[in-house]
Amino acid sequence: MGGDRGVSSVLEALEAVIEESWRTRSRDGYFACLYHKVTQKVAEGIATGFFDDPERMERLDIAFAQRYFDARDALRTGRRPTRSWEIVFEAARQRRHVIAQHLLVAINAHINLDLGIAAALTAPGDRLPPLRRDFDRINEILASLVAEVLRDLGIVSPWIGLLDTLGGRRDDELLRFSIVVARSEAWRFATELAALPPDQHTGPIQARDAAVAGLARRVLSPGPLLTPAVWLVRLRETADVREVIDVLRRVPAPDLGEVERRVSSRRAPER
Repeated sequence: MGGDRGVSSVLEALEAVIEESWRTRSRDGYFACLYHKVTQKVAEGIATGFFDDPERMERLDIAFAQRYFDARDALRTGRRPTRSWEIVFEAARQRRHVIAQHLLVAINAHINLDLGIAAALTAPGDRLPPLRRDFDRINEILASLVAEVLRDLGIVSPWIGLLDTLGGRRDDELLRFSIVVARSEAWRFATELAALPPDQHTGPIQARDAAVAGLARRVLSPGPLLTPAVWLVRLRETADVREVIDVLRRVPAPDLGEVERRVSSRRAPER
């Protein structure tokens, strides 16, 4: 990915991943579709002044995306990516996981590991606290989009709601809560890294990667209550990767005004 053209280069690189995934019928394209839509909204927010510091958000977006592309490049060149991403790529080669699991393990790697690293690199030391509101905004864009994705997945996964029935929550609330928790942990991790010089980041990143990889394994191998449900959902899901990618590409992106309302409502109790 070339960084000289800013967010536009991120969008072009993601589009290339999606096109390649559609052509080769690779499940790698599932997360790329989601990430492309998030990046489109970030680009819109940068252009319209939605973020407190558009230039800083552009730098964060590029650093954030580079983590994903570096992981892909490592795999393609025979190097090992972080364990969190290695699990994502391994899962994509297997048919036994449902679409939602593929999306969740990738979100897990990118938010729980990559976002904190990108934030600390973009705003080290005492420059990190002013980033918090824009940090929350980008996470709310993702949370809102995931809710839309889960609603639209019924087209290709008619029994996806079974997981949430057994889980005792609606899918959007369950996933939003998970992402909110991930956001909080990512900010904590960013705070930890931002206080350290870059040459001391390796140890904390490795420890964080191990913890995030453990969560990925639990997503892919849920407990005894959900495992039979996952199996049933998989029976009804389409096996056509191209059809899934087409559905994911049609999911509507969230309105930035609604994103701001949700961010403000969540921050109100903190003030």
